[in-house]
Amino acid sequence: MTRYSAEPPILEVIELNKHFGGIKALNDISFRLHKEEISTLIGPNGAGKSTFINVATGTFPPNSGKIYFQGKDIAGFPAHEVAHLGLSRTFQLEALFTSMTVLENVMVGCHVRSRAGMFTSGFGLPSSRIEEKRLKEEAFEYLKIIGLDNRARERTTKLPLGERKMLGVARALAMRPNLIMMDEPASGLASHEISKLTDLIQRLKEDGLAFMIVEHNMSFVMAISNRVIVLNYGTKIAEGPPEAVKQDLQVIKAYLGGTI
Repeated sequence: MTRYSAEPPILEVIELNKHFGGIKALNDISFRLHKEEISTLIGPNGAGKSTFINVATGTFPPNSGKIYFQGKDIAGFPAHEVAHLGLSRTFQLEALFTSMTVLENVMVGCHVRSRAGMFTSGFGLPSSRIEEKRLKEEAFEYLKIIGLDNRARERTTKLPLGERKMLGVARALAMRPNLIMMDEPASGLASHEISKLTDLIQRLKEDGLAFMIVEHNMSFVMAISNRVIVLNYGTKIAEGPPEAVKQDLQVIKAYLGGTI
């Protein structure tokens, strides 16, 4: 039996289902995530991991089930409302604006909280100019956190993969979230870049953030996770501390008889 903290969860998923035609991408998924906790979602390709993030963050509506974020059922909420409530995400292939600078990409995240709004600010009204200046300064601070402040004025196309991934984290942070969902953040990174990413996530966790991470890199998963949740064909087959999940026979079988 899975043991949960007595503290109220920041995220509680109850019997969540998502179907694409006859394919059950998510099948009665239930779990909890608590504040200042790093949970990872693992499983073979096609297990439903990225689908879960897309449903939780408003890209796809669920067929049924509940997603309570900070006590509010957000199942079926559009993406912009989910972000406004404090749940942000990164992408496996970072969806950056290539025509914008590094700083401007982070400002997009800041505009989620903007009173003027990203498009209204383009009219150049005095109030929007003041807010734009404030958001630019704030975005620069997030670049400092991830170590990209020296590249603020460059186009994102000049960044290598590792720095693009970190920029995606900065943009997610700019939304001032309480929970960040990360889709394959370590994918394609060199070992020194993964180490830098691990340090950043641990630091942010200590500052009060919760994380849900979808990842295939098992060394990264085992090093960073407080809790591991395993999906296979859309169904949860295991949940618990990393070392316990690593020894679970269903998990080993799902990975084609190998070890994780």
